[in-house]
Amino acid sequence: MEPSGGLVPGRRRVIGGIAGLLLGAGCSPLLALARAQASLPLGHAMPYDFTALRERARRLAAAPYAPSPVAHAELLESIDYDAYKTIAFRPGMTLWPEADSAFPVRLFHPGRFFKRPVRIHVVQDGAAREIPYSADAFSYSDPELAARLPADLGFAGFRLMEPGKETDWLAFLGASYFRSAGPEGQYGMSARGLAIDTGLPTPEEFPRFAEFWLHRPPSRPETMTIDALLESESCTGAYRFLISRPEAIVMEVRAHLYARRDITRLGVAPLTSMFWYSETNRHRATDWRPEVHDSDGLALWTGKGERIWRPLNNPHVVRTSTFLDESPKGFGLLQRDRAFYHYEDDGAFYDKRPGVWVEPLGAWGAGEVQLVEIPTDDEIHDNIAAYWKPARPVTAGDELDFAYRLHWVAEEPFPPAAVGRVVATRLGRGGVPGQPRPPGRKKFAIDFQGGALDGLKQRFDVDVVVDASRGRVDGRYAVKVVGTPRWRAVFDLDVAGEEPVDLRCYLTVDGRVLTETWLFQYLPFDFPA
Repeated sequence: MEPSGGLVPGRRRVIGGIAGLLLGAGCSPLLALARAQASLPLGHAMPYDFTALRERARRLAAAPYAPSPVAHAELLESIDYDAYKTIAFRPGMTLWPEADSAFPVRLFHPGRFFKRPVRIHVVQDGAAREIPYSADAFSYSDPELAARLPADLGFAGFRLMEPGKETDWLAFLGASYFRSAGPEGQYGMSARGLAIDTGLPTPEEFPRFAEFWLHRPPSRPETMTIDALLESESCTGAYRFLISRPEAIVMEVRAHLYARRDITRLGVAPLTSMFWYSETNRHRATDWRPEVHDSDGLALWTGKGERIWRPLNNPHVVRTSTFLDESPKGFGLLQRDRAFYHYEDDGAFYDKRPGVWVEPLGAWGAGEVQLVEIPTDDEIHDNIAAYWKPARPVTAGDELDFAYRLHWVAEEPFPPAAVGRVVATRLGRGGVPGQPRPPGRKKFAIDFQGGALDGLKQRFDVDVVVDASRGRVDGRYAVKVVGTPRWRAVFDLDVAGEEPVDLRCYLTVDGRVLTETWLFQYLPFDFPA
C-alpha cells in the first residue's frame, strides 16, 4: 500500500532488521580513534519556536504540494536489505552521548526502502542548527559502495539510544512512522503521525515527516521534546512530541493539522500492527508455531464508559470495522496473550511485543474508531490499522487540533477495575461430542478474568448475554474453569452462507454486568475434512 514504510510486503522484516543495525562495518584502528573524537557537524544557528512552525505548516497548506525530489534514486535502489546491513552509524558521532544524557541520538542512513531524506535540526536556547549529511558519520564494510556515495545523501531518520548502551528504544523512520521497543525491549507494532484514506478502494496517501527538530535535553531530564513538520498531498501538520521515560514510555502528541484539500477518511493517532493467526483462526496457519501476531485485539474505552475487546482477524478480503463514539476515553492495539509457550518463538519474541494505548486529551467530539484488517499469508506484512476518524467531514482549508498520549505498554495502562477482561477466544465444531455435528455450526469459548470475577465462586446463575447479527445462538452457559480464576462463556452459532457475522457477548449475574463486552466478527468457514 505504501512504497516507503506502510502496510506493505516486507516492511516488517526491513524495519526490524534496520532497527538492530547499530555496529557493523568497521575501519582501521587509527581512523576509528580519530573519528571517535569527532562529532556531528552543525549548520548556522537560526531562531526557532513551535509557533513559527505552526505558521509555516499553515502557509504550506495554502500552496500546492511540492515534494522534494529524490536524488540519486538509482544508487539508493542498489542499497537493498543486505547492503544496508553493511552500513553502521559511528558510535563516536552519537548526539548527546554524555554520561548524564538520557536521550542520546543516532541517525539512519538512506537506502532502497528510505530514499527521500529528512532534514534534522538540533534546538538549544531558542536557536535551531541543521545537521548536514556527512559520510564520516557512518562506516561502510563495502569500500566500493562507500566510494560511490555522493556527499549530499541526507538522513533517513533517527533513533533514541539506551544511555551507555548499543541498543535503541525509539525510532522515527519512513513516512510518518515511529515505534518503540516498549517495556520488554522488543520492537513490534508502529504508530504514525497521520493516516489518510486507509482501507479505501482508492490508493492510500502516506503523509511524511519532512523535517525534525530535536530539542537538546537538560541534564538528567525526564522528557525530551521533538517537533516535526508533516507534509502530504492533502494535508500539512506541525507536531510536538513530549517523550517520557524510564518509568514508563509515554509520548504526549500535539498535532496541528491544515487541510490542503478535501479528505475522505482522516485517521488520527493511527496504529499499525500485524496479525497472521492465533487460537481463533489456527486452521489457517501454515507455520509450525502455535500463534504469530504483534497484537491480538483492539481494546476500546468508550465515552460512556463501556469496555470493549475485539479480537483481530486475518480476513480473505480487506475489511473495515467501525465503532461509533463520542469523545472516547481511549483505544489501543494490544498483545494480551503474553505466554511464551503460546508462540514458541525465541527469535521474534511475540510474547514481548508492546501494545500501544491512545489516551485522548480533551474532548474529541463525535466520530468513530476504525479497524482495518488486510489479508496476509506471512508475518512480514503489516496488515492491521486502527485510528480515530472525526465525524465532521474534512474540507480544504480546515484546521484541526488533536492532543493525545501514546502509552507503549505490556498491559493496558487503565485496566477496568469493576469488570473482567477477555483473556482468550477459541472456536471449534459446534454440537455435542459423539453425536452428528450440524454443518455450519461453530462453538465459541470465551475466557474472562479479573474485576468483578475475582473471588467469585462456582455458581450456575451467571448469564451469558449473546447477540448475533444473523444466524441462531443456542447452548449458552458459563462456568468457572477448574483450578483457575477464569470464567468461560460457551455458546454455539448456527449460520449459513459466507457473509460475516457480528457477535457480542458479556457475562451478568442478577442483572449486574461482570465483564467487558466481547465483540467478534466471525467469518464463516469449514474445517478441513
